[in-house]
Amino acid sequence: MTTREGLITGGDVDIFYDEFGDPQDPPVLLIMGLGAQMVFWRTEFCEKIAAEGYRVIRFDNRDSGLSGKFDDARVGGPPLPVKMLQFFFGLQAKGAPYTLDDLASDAMRVLDHLGIERAHLVGASMGGMTAQVVAADRPDRTISATIIMSSNNRALLPPPGPRQLLALISPPPEGSGRAEIIAHTAKLTRIIGSPVFPPTDEQALRNATEYFDRSYYPVGIARQFAAILASGSLAARDKRISAPTLVLHGTHDKLMRPSGARAVARTVPNGRLVMVDGMAHDLPQALWDQIVGELNRHFADA
Repeated sequence: MTTREGLITGGDVDIFYDEFGDPQDPPVLLIMGLGAQMVFWRTEFCEKIAAEGYRVIRFDNRDSGLSGKFDDARVGGPPLPVKMLQFFFGLQAKGAPYTLDDLASDAMRVLDHLGIERAHLVGASMGGMTAQVVAADRPDRTISATIIMSSNNRALLPPPGPRQLLALISPPPEGSGRAEIIAHTAKLTRIIGSPVFPPTDEQALRNATEYFDRSYYPVGIARQFAAILASGSLAARDKRISAPTLVLHGTHDKLMRPSGARAVARTVPNGRLVMVDGMAHDLPQALWDQIVGELNRHFADA
């Protein structure tokens, strides 16, 4: 399937994107999560959605992939444990160079650049939080919203599993070379990924190699994580979402626990929760047909 790509310049950051399918088909905007490049939406997965009759667009968030980096920005405020405690109580931590509102504005810039008035929003993890912000603040741009393996960060939700969170935010040992960093990334995908549908060692290393060679930028993770902590609870915004909203979550997700999905589905007026058996904090290829089927039904009903 032919893809089209481009770089959106201007504004406070450049945004790289590509797209699949017929430009005349209904648009689907895929928004990826913390530290994850747009290629975490695997090409074959995007093609499956496009084959159902949709124009599929994915893009790199600021501070990741081929989009612009905030090299001069520093995360300030109190120490991380204090920020996470504030976050647990639904408060906004201080010291972030940007917030989820800025990530939502980046998503809107992609639609503006492509001349798209309204789109189906599909966000994973942090991208699901961004999708909630867009759906709440820009109902005129939202056909439907799908929130995958995410949360609304409501106060007092169970925190991430310590092993999974540490694996996500801990860098490789200082002085690591390319091979060590790739191995570190492959190990991370197994720790946070689906134990029922694990990738082979070869597949995990192949994917990690692709991610490293395309763009290795670990400092962006700290700023994106700070953006989540600085945004606080999204529950008030969820109450304003009028678009049909599908909440997809894995039964085995320990990084973003199912309680986060239930919080979104209960708070959004038109929220519907679907639990995916065996899935954790990833999109295993073995489940693509099931996930795309859920998306297709949701889009058709919107």
